[in-house]
Amino acid sequence: MPNSDRPEATKNLTYAGAVNEALKRLLETDERTLVFGEDVAAPGGVFGVTKGLQRTFGERVFDTPISESAILGGAVGAAMFGLRPIVEIMWADFTLVALDQLVNQAANVRYVSKGRLQAPMTVRTQQGSAPGACAQHSQSLEAFFAHVPGLQVCMPATAQDAYDLLISSASSPDPAIVIENRTLYHGPKTEVVLNRPAQPIGRAVTRRPGTTMTVVTWGALQHKVFEAATELSNHGIELEIIDARWLRPLDTTAIIESVSRTGRLAVVHEAHTFGGLGAEVVAAVVCAGVHLHQPPLRIGTPDARIPAAPSLVAHLVPSTGHIVQTLRSAIKTERPVFV
Repeated sequence: MPNSDRPEATKNLTYAGAVNEALKRLLETDERTLVFGEDVAAPGGVFGVTKGLQRTFGERVFDTPISESAILGGAVGAAMFGLRPIVEIMWADFTLVALDQLVNQAANVRYVSKGRLQAPMTVRTQQGSAPGACAQHSQSLEAFFAHVPGLQVCMPATAQDAYDLLISSASSPDPAIVIENRTLYHGPKTEVVLNRPAQPIGRAVTRRPGTTMTVVTWGALQHKVFEAATELSNHGIELEIIDARWLRPLDTTAIIESVSRTGRLAVVHEAHTFGGLGAEVVAAVVCAGVHLHQPPLRIGTPDARIPAAPSLVAHLVPSTGHIVQTLRSAIKTERPVFV
C-alpha cells in the first residue's frame, strides 16, 4: 500500500497535476512501481500528465513502442512477477486492439491460477468527446470494461478523485482501469489533499444533496449536470447528484438509499444509452423494489458515431440545456409508477 510517512498536505492542482502527484507518490513509496507507455517518459505524455517523472525516477519510467498489445501484455507479465506497473493507453479507443491482454489474461490471472498469482496492474487512459476527436478518438467504453469480472473500473471527475482513485487503483491486488478525460486535464486548479491513506474502492459520493430527484452520473459530463441543477433549482427542482466514480464495483447501496428518499431517478452519462451502465443502475433500483413516483430516465448519447464537426457533436452529446429540458419535462408530467 502506498501510504506515505509524510503528513497530509494540500496543494492547488489541475486535474492533470493531481494525476502527476499521485504517480510521484506511487513511485516514491513503492520501488516496485513502474510507469510506461507511448511517450510518457521523455516527452512527458501526449497531454503532459507524466511530465518530469523520468527525470526524477529514471529507468522506472520509460517509453514503449506504438503497440498497445505489447504495453498491456508487458504489464500483465510484470504484475505476475511482483511488480506494480502503471501503464498509459493514450485513448481508450486504442485498448480495443489489446482486449485479449485485458479480458482473457489480466482479468483471469487470479482465477486460473487458483489464487496463486495476481495481476496488480493499473491502466490509465482517457476517453470522451472533445473538439475534432472524431469517431475513433471519442468513444466512451466504460461499459465494455465494467462488464468483465476481474476488472475494476473508475472514472474520476475532480482533481481530488484523479489523485485518490489512482492511488486506490494502484493499491489493489487486481487489475484496475482508471478512465480520465482530456477535457478536464488543464482546467482550473483546486485544492487537493495529498498523502492520506488509500481510500476504499467501490464507493460513490453525493456531490449535491437534493429532495426532488436522484441523478446518478460519472465522468466529465457531471459538470453539465451541476449546471443543470443550478438552473433547475430556480424552478423549485432540487437534484441530488451522486457521482458513481467506481463503475466496477458499483455502489448500488448508496444509489438505492438516495432514490428511496427522492422517489425519482435519472442516470446521465456521455456514453451511448443502449447497453450502457445507466441501464444497470436503473435495473438495480427497480430490482430492489424502490417505490418511484415516475419512470426512471436515461440521458446519454444516441446510437450514432461521433462526428468531427463540433456543431454536429453538440446535437449528440447531452448539453446542459438538454438535461434541464428533459428532467424538467419529466418531473412536470409526473406519471406515477409502482415498482
